[in-house]
Amino acid sequence: MNAEEYANLDAIERTHWYYAGKRVMVREWLERCGPPRPEQVLLDCGAGTGRFALEMQPHCRVLVLDDHEEALRLLRSRFKPEQILSLAGDAVPLPDGSLDYVTALDVLEHVPDDAAVVRGFHRLLKPGGVAVITVPASMALWSDWDEALHHYRRYHRAQLRALFPAEHWDVVHVNYTNVVVYPAVWLVRKWRRLTARRGVPSTAGGARTEDEVPPAWLNRMLQATFVGLAKVRVPFPFGVSLLLVARRR
Repeated sequence: MNAEEYANLDAIERTHWYYAGKRVMVREWLERCGPPRPEQVLLDCGAGTGRFALEMQPHCRVLVLDDHEEALRLLRSRFKPEQILSLAGDAVPLPDGSLDYVTALDVLEHVPDDAAVVRGFHRLLKPGGVAVITVPASMALWSDWDEALHHYRRYHRAQLRALFPAEHWDVVHVNYTNVVVYPAVWLVRKWRRLTARRGVPSTAGGARTEDEVPPAWLNRMLQATFVGLAKVRVPFPFGVSLLLVARRR
């Protein structure tokens, strides 16, 4: 991401319904699959500002990984040096089968070879270890926001599921999330695309919608809906995001 995007994220993610809700959602799935114990090790890949990893520290040993200098600067201010990892070439500098949990929250869309990253997760996890993945969904929602965040793609369910083949993974859960707001997000992004074609900057008149925290009552309602529907096992046909939970065979 651009350096200014890290500043935007750090400013809003503590309270914004999407970021706060995503952290709750992932923690709840880790609890279902675990729960994590103090002696177990979790690696948060693409840790960004480190907020999710900080919230997991009371539950297990936490390591953080990122390859962007702006993220690493933030992580160095929040974690001990021995907790912070950088890539060694394209590989994570950890032994095979050394992790109990891997999380990658909105990370795979940032890398050219997402399949190689998932193979790396398989190498790092112990048998029975759990990976929890979130990604943006639906190329119909592609917008200037994806471009600013340096996304390569948005996913559909089968595309994400195919990264976790049955011979290597037991997929516990895969489903669309952020279902209720999909129509509003679609409309906002189509409108921004239309105005951009007319030469109007996408942020004219104020910040992007994604960078604004709604009024408190609406923020609470959106977070509760987001987290609540993420527990549902019924397969949704669409959503703004996707969640996948898998165990290494």
